[in-house]
Amino acid sequence: MVTVRYPALPSGKPKAPYMAPGVAKVVAEGDAVKLGMPADQLDYRFPTHSRPGAPALGGDRPVVLYSPGGTLPRSHGTTLQEQLASEGYVVVAVDHTYEAEAVEFPGGRVAKKALPPSSIEVSKRMIDTRVRDTRFVLDSLGLSHVGMFGHSAGGFTAGETMVADRRVVAGANLDGSMAHSQSQRIFGRVADEGLDRPFLLMSAGDHSAASDASWQEFQRNQRGWTREVRLPDGEHFSFTDYQALLPQLGNAPAAFIGTVDPARSVAVQRARLSAFFGKNLRHRSSDATAQPDDALARRSQ
Repeated sequence: MVTVRYPALPSGKPKAPYMAPGVAKVVAEGDAVKLGMPADQLDYRFPTHSRPGAPALGGDRPVVLYSPGGTLPRSHGTTLQEQLASEGYVVVAVDHTYEAEAVEFPGGRVAKKALPPSSIEVSKRMIDTRVRDTRFVLDSLGLSHVGMFGHSAGGFTAGETMVADRRVVAGANLDGSMAHSQSQRIFGRVADEGLDRPFLLMSAGDHSAASDASWQEFQRNQRGWTREVRLPDGEHFSFTDYQALLPQLGNAPAAFIGTVDPARSVAVQRARLSAFFGKNLRHRSSDATAQPDDALARRSQ
């Protein structure tokens, strides 16, 4: 399943829920366990800024794909997706069925996660399936020149898709390892071979190229433009909607989203992705690593 967000004309249609009912139930149950709270206190059916079926604003639009983190639903990147759509992009968010916690299909059927126990081979199969999912979307929508970004395994997927398919001309990896095994140095092709197209790395907390061997290998082999932008006070899930949502519960765990100011974190991510895709899909002059203040540290390659 995919969600397509696009610039639209004003519409009186109802706003889309953040998650479909079947997905919202499954995700709330899982998150309640992680957060140590009753599931009935979590409701992921709140309205977004998007309106299904709203008439599209005319004109040619650059397209950006989004791939979520491992087992996460595509909705967990809504904050960044809606921002890009508001700036004139068509954003296609891709779910990876049977890996995601839950995917709801038209008619209400819910496909739940069915991943085997974690292993190197399972990781390889998972990323390969994600790449095939992404290329199927490119084929189905007739797309030939797109950008792509993703969180965690979704960032790995963006890189691997770029290795396999030149239709993706620019990519961004939000805090995702590009290894099937760090300890055994079993990396993805994107790390082993690099790319000849632009690829932005965004990291948080203790994760960076200094600590991630797959990122070091990628930077050694990368032939196109690359930069690493780091959010030192963030954490891995700072690059998902948890950054904006968990603080509203009043007990946001720092292990999930760090201690960075949530509004600043989201603003930095939006600005970096906007600058990056603006430069590479719209050919606008911009610096995807410009540092607005000391809330953001950066490392350049």
